[in-house]
Amino acid sequence: MKLKDICEFIVDCPHSTAKDEGEGYPLIRTPNIGKGRLLLDGVHRVSEEVYQSRISRGIPSKNDLILAREAPIGNVAIIKNEGRICLGQRTVLLRPDKNCVNPDFLMYYLISPEQQGKLIGSSNGATVNHLNMVNIRNLDVNIPCLKVQSRIASILSAYDDLIENNQKQIKLLEEAAQRLYKEWFVDLRFPGHEDVEIVDGLPVGWEWKKLGEVCETYGGGTPSTKESSYYENGNLLWVTPTDITKNNSLVLLDTEKKITEEGLKNSSAKILPEECILMTSRASVGYFGICERSVCTNQGFISCVPNKKCFQMYLLYNLLNRVEEIRQKAGGSTYLEISKKTFRDFEIVLPDVDVLMEFQKIEHKIFEDTRSLAKKIVSLKEARDRLLPKLMSGEVEV
Repeated sequence: MKLKDICEFIVDCPHSTAKDEGEGYPLIRTPNIGKGRLLLDGVHRVSEEVYQSRISRGIPSKNDLILAREAPIGNVAIIKNEGRICLGQRTVLLRPDKNCVNPDFLMYYLISPEQQGKLIGSSNGATVNHLNMVNIRNLDVNIPCLKVQSRIASILSAYDDLIENNQKQIKLLEEAAQRLYKEWFVDLRFPGHEDVEIVDGLPVGWEWKKLGEVCETYGGGTPSTKESSYYENGNLLWVTPTDITKNNSLVLLDTEKKITEEGLKNSSAKILPEECILMTSRASVGYFGICERSVCTNQGFISCVPNKKCFQMYLLYNLLNRVEEIRQKAGGSTYLEISKKTFRDFEIVLPDVDVLMEFQKIEHKIFEDTRSLAKKIVSLKEARDRLLPKLMSGEVEV
């Protein structure tokens, strides 16, 4: 049996690039296709006219699947409650035939290790590997009866539902933290504000400082990639901008690459203390993260260590609210970069220490709750991924 035999249709996307118009209908590009669910943070949006032009081959509907033909090859996500969406480049729309296949099951089946191996193995290309439509349509499939499919889909969906709920809770917590910052330090409705006089726009006891006066700033470095001993079996977290930009929250739990003590000693990378504020300073400027463990970074960062612990959360949210200002100060002929000197010269209002301490206490608790949820998501994903191949192979019966 082939994949085309269990789908009503399998259609390619329009072979054109649609410009991000900032509002309108979500345009699903390959970065928006996760393993199972669509990732809509930062999704490009298009107008009604563009939307209509991109659905002529098929209108993406609930329980349809979207497959990435490249970058990353073979990722598949199911459409649930995203509403009206259209396909970006290098994507494929699959409509499962519900008479013979459960849509959720088919999604999990296609992202299982065996099927991913087949899809990736059949990819080709002169510059970038991609899947062609013939190979997608003719993918060999071997599926159980609908009753078993539904049971398997139900088990795996329970994990993804929990993951999604935790992700929503993280977003709500981070939005609450942002609102509190604005209430206290933009609207100046901090505890006891009624009894504090405002002079020249600042509450009495507050003062202007340079960023360099309230925190230490550090750059990073990259050990030579020609020396395998700098990376093999490394256990030092080494942060690159991609670790931060692909993250969906401020919480950084792990890094894609690790370096060794030898790699650290033979580069300009530095060990930074736990919960240091990490800010990307090159190319993708102004993305932030905090890790509960000691880390080092490559040279694409300016990392901030507050002079006093009670400055930490205030400094973080102050910078988060000044991202555009930070990016405007970045320069460079080949890629944008903000220098450490320019950054340290930024002016910042330093509130009364009692207000800072209270803000730190509240916001750090929110951050700890966020981190706890992020860890639960990792555990759920690991459990789901261990179970998935066992369910598909029949090793675990349902």
